[in-house]
Amino acid sequence: MKKTEIVARTEELVTPIIDENDFELVDVEYVKEGANWYLRVYADKEGGITIDDCVLISLALEQKLDAEDFIADPYILEVSSPGLGRQLKKDKDFQRSLGEKVECKLYKAVDKQKEFEGVLKAFTAETITLATENEDMVINRNDIAVIRLAIDF
Repeated sequence: MKKTEIVARTEELVTPIIDENDFELVDVEYVKEGANWYLRVYADKEGGITIDDCVLISLALEQKLDAEDFIADPYILEVSSPGLGRQLKKDKDFQRSLGEKVECKLYKAVDKQKEFEGVLKAFTAETITLATENEDMVINRNDIAVIRLAIDF
């Protein structure tokens, strides 16, 4: 089974658990780090997700994953919050982050620069608009390697 299929099937299994508890599914990823495979589920809720919430999701999802047993490789299941510098991937992430300061890294440099910081002003299916210090920038979403909330210390 391909990584994309594992992610899609895991999303199908975890969504009812997420919905029943008024959580939000932020992301699912299946990645290899070193010798280990990790199946990661990122969830959130209004006011922030707790350790107990993550345990609830993990135990319920583990039962479903064991019952279906569709992942060939041994893996480690992790359920956590998306963290402070959460990546923006889906339209709902962009919607929630309008007016927030974001960091944007591009695949290819624009004017000899690959990284931009600014306030997320708008987005469409194809582009995002950042208000930077100098100007408003329209960036094609296909050119974005990573975009996440900026963390100010």
